[in-house]
Amino acid sequence: MVTTVLNGKTVSDAMLLSLAQTVRSLHLQTDRDPGLSVVLVGDNPASRVYVEAKKKACAKVGINSFDYRLAPEEGEGALIDLISHLNSDPDVHGILVQLPLPKGFDEQKIIEAINPAKDVDGFHPMNVGRVWQGLAGFKSCTPYGVFELLRYYDISVEGKHVVIIGRSNIVGKPLASILVQRAAGANATVTICHSKSENLHQLTRSADILVAAIGVPGFVTADMVRPGAVVIDVGINRVEDESAKSGYRVVGDVDFASVSAISGAITPVPGGVGPMTIAMLMKNTVESFERDIAEVKE
Repeated sequence: MVTTVLNGKTVSDAMLLSLAQTVRSLHLQTDRDPGLSVVLVGDNPASRVYVEAKKKACAKVGINSFDYRLAPEEGEGALIDLISHLNSDPDVHGILVQLPLPKGFDEQKIIEAINPAKDVDGFHPMNVGRVWQGLAGFKSCTPYGVFELLRYYDISVEGKHVVIIGRSNIVGKPLASILVQRAAGANATVTICHSKSENLHQLTRSADILVAAIGVPGFVTADMVRPGAVVIDVGINRVEDESAKSGYRVVGDVDFASVSAISGAITPVPGGVGPMTIAMLMKNTVESFERDIAEVKE
């Protein structure tokens, strides 16, 4: 069986190029550019890497990138004050508070402090609710990236059984809400599995499209996958590797070596869903900018 490797880097690059063309056109019309503010609290090494990747993507697209760093000891109040300032800043069209936050910070409270119109991460309850109802709203970037990756490779989910392992508010639930809609590129039958699900192997082997999003390295093995199924690996896990210069390597939630031998298509880690997440963040920011332009014209 020839397995198709779903290259998120290729798709992401194409999307960023298209967005850059859109931004240039809008600049000629308005003499303005979209702006994205990224707030990092503390000094989490993984978060720093993500923030830098987002900054590079902004540069490619033509989005003004505003970085804010807060020390944890400045407290939750300082973060909420900063968000309030960004909410009212006309040059800021997207606000992203990098998660996870340090101990002592109420993440839900912080998410709800962001203006839903600038919530380009798609985590605010208003946007979550609108997406569930099939209304216009910012979709969470990682699920949105999975959706667009499938579309790019012409993998139809209509009428197919999509099994998602993981029920997080960041991936599992919002992905289900996108794929189950009565809409183009959706219309799937979706099952969400989690730690309390019985007969997990039976459920995963029934999937036409299997999505792993649980944060356990190599959890999905070949015996859990129906031959020919599409496998989407959302996991990003660091495992120790003495042979690597960094002392670790990045792996997904899927045992790529065994599963790729029987699947019809599969995403690699790294290089699969990760780049798509950042691309969708850029897309949401440009969309927010376009909405702002439309409101000004009115």
